[in-house]
Amino acid sequence: MNWLIDITNLTTSEFWIVFGIVIIAGIVRGFSGFALSALIMATAVTILPPIELIPMLWWLEMAASLLMLKGGWANADRKTTYGLVIGSTVGWPIGLWLTTSIDVNLSKIIALSIIVVLAISQLAKIRLGFLASKAGLYGTGIVAGIVSGIAHVGGMVVAFYVLASDAPPRSMRGSLVLFLFLGSIMSMITQIAFGVMDLSGVARGLVFAVPTIIGVLLGQRLFVERFSSYYRPLCLTLLCGLAGAGLIRTALN
Repeated sequence: MNWLIDITNLTTSEFWIVFGIVIIAGIVRGFSGFALSALIMATAVTILPPIELIPMLWWLEMAASLLMLKGGWANADRKTTYGLVIGSTVGWPIGLWLTTSIDVNLSKIIALSIIVVLAISQLAKIRLGFLASKAGLYGTGIVAGIVSGIAHVGGMVVAFYVLASDAPPRSMRGSLVLFLFLGSIMSMITQIAFGVMDLSGVARGLVFAVPTIIGVLLGQRLFVERFSSYYRPLCLTLLCGLAGAGLIRTALN
């Protein structure tokens, strides 16, 4: 086990904390279809800054998306998803530029604040009707890309668009899964161009992909259609609490 800890460039305690975090986040992603990156960012940001978490999260999202892609492809609104991915591709470089240009503590505060605002907004069931248009589609994608470049939580932005379109839960879940998969392909190119996807990010991503996959498989087994309406509020409440606690810790440091 020592070599795994060494290649991730973490202490022993940090390694096992992150290991536990990604399993729990994987379980949540497995039954809800989202929140993997948001949960990890909200908790692991006290160990690693956003700029180091973002490349690791790419590998974890890709691993989770590959497991869930079959259902996502079958249930997703593919035309809508493609538009969101195009917009996200435009937004990613802007978000990464912001993340690489600001102080580490400030980037943590911004990332956690974005998670809290998005989670509370979705808990409040804020419906932005103007998003249900062509301009809203591409605009949502661009904002999702910017937010992904800062905190890797573009899926939560996309959820606003899906809510505005009154999509059924299964279609919403499928669209989020497909968006995260296709968006990951384009974001890899952007991260390489910015030099964010380094060897440490790759090593951490590959090592922690294993517990993530275990968590997603467990989460998929927990998914029960008749309880689907409870999953999102539960996950969003958890995100608010974790990100809020992270903000307090960061402010006190």
